[in-house]
Amino acid sequence: MEKYKHHIVETGGHTFHIVSAGQEDGELVLLLHGFPEFWYGFRHQINALARAGYRVIVPDQRGYNQSDKPKDIKAYTLDVLRDDCVAFIKAFGRKQAYLIGHDWGGAVAWHLAASKPEVVKKLVAINIPHPADMRVALKKHPLQLFRSAYMLFFQVPHAPEKLLAARDFAYLEAGMTKTANERAFTKAELRHYKLAWRQPGALKGMLNWYRAIRFQGVDRKTEIDLPVSVPTRIIWGANDLFLSKALAQASLKRCSNGDAVLVDGATHWLYHEHPEIVNHLMLEHLQKQKKRLWPV
Repeated sequence: MEKYKHHIVETGGHTFHIVSAGQEDGELVLLLHGFPEFWYGFRHQINALARAGYRVIVPDQRGYNQSDKPKDIKAYTLDVLRDDCVAFIKAFGRKQAYLIGHDWGGAVAWHLAASKPEVVKKLVAINIPHPADMRVALKKHPLQLFRSAYMLFFQVPHAPEKLLAARDFAYLEAGMTKTANERAFTKAELRHYKLAWRQPGALKGMLNWYRAIRFQGVDRKTEIDLPVSVPTRIIWGANDLFLSKALAQASLKRCSNGDAVLVDGATHWLYHEHPEIVNHLMLEHLQKQKKRLWPV
């Protein structure tokens, strides 16, 4: 395992915990985790990227683990989360970075690549559609709305925090283990997650990402319906119980220079289930211009 360094970065009046690895003079790669993870979820990818010569940084995004957890729900809109990422890149002395994101982290990655392409060299989105396609799916496709019903419950104040914390985070644990392939998460690994979930204010901060959805576009300051010009690869587990693979195909149409890879038998958590496959596809995209056809 690579040796990790831990950093505290201050930006926008908040402090963020960031893990780094790899060669300090290597090209920068920014990894963005989703719900309900934290930097640790990308450990297999961190090691692979570091061994390939990259400088890898992985923040606990705002609301998570050891980073600050603002109470204001509007502090979790896509523009704010995007600007955090720009600040992280600058904090490590760079103007650009390769961008890899999963779940909510992938939504932020899409938004950054679309709205500030000058900051992004290439994008890898893992089981997450372009935010505009997610919005369309929730409005027009009843099956996707059914799959995402938990997002509606998360809008309720207080009750979701109590449910998620009950019985030693049994609901959160089941939300990962019951939707993943067998042995995707070990008991030892889940103990790391529970330590992160126990951080003061963490559950509320994590849920505020969902609660901020109602502010997206309301003030017309956040434009999410944007094409993506940077080289993009979408990696998608075919058996994702949360998100339809049709969303990947829709998102690919927004990319002027993109490809997509469908991984059969994998779920929403494919980078835990098949890290060697994901790492190969990830590095292939970062290092080459070769395109793949959907599906593979």
